[in-house]
Amino acid sequence: MTESKPTIAQKSPIKVQVEAGKTYHWCTCGNSKKQPMCDGSHQGTGFVPMAYTADITGDKWFCACKHTKTAPMCDGSHKTL
Repeated sequence: MTESKPTIAQKSPIKVQVEAGKTYHWCTCGNSKKQPMCDGSHQGTGFVPMAYTADITGDKWFCACKHTKTAPMCDGSHKTL
C-alpha cells in the first residue's frame, strides 16, 4: 500500500543535538517510533527517509508534522494543521 500523505507525528518540532559531519535519516512518513528520525516504519508505504548531514555541531529543530517546505527542518507549517 502506498500512502500519499504522511502521518503527523506531532504538531511541534523536535530539538536534536547534531554533530558536524554526521548524517541523520529524517523520517518522512511520520510512523517512526524514534521521531524525528527513521526507524524503518516506512517499509511498504512508498515513503523513504531523507538524509541530512549536519554542517555544524549544535541544536537543530527537525519537523515532526512532516509538512514542512524546508525539510527536514521545521518551518512552522504545524501551526496551520
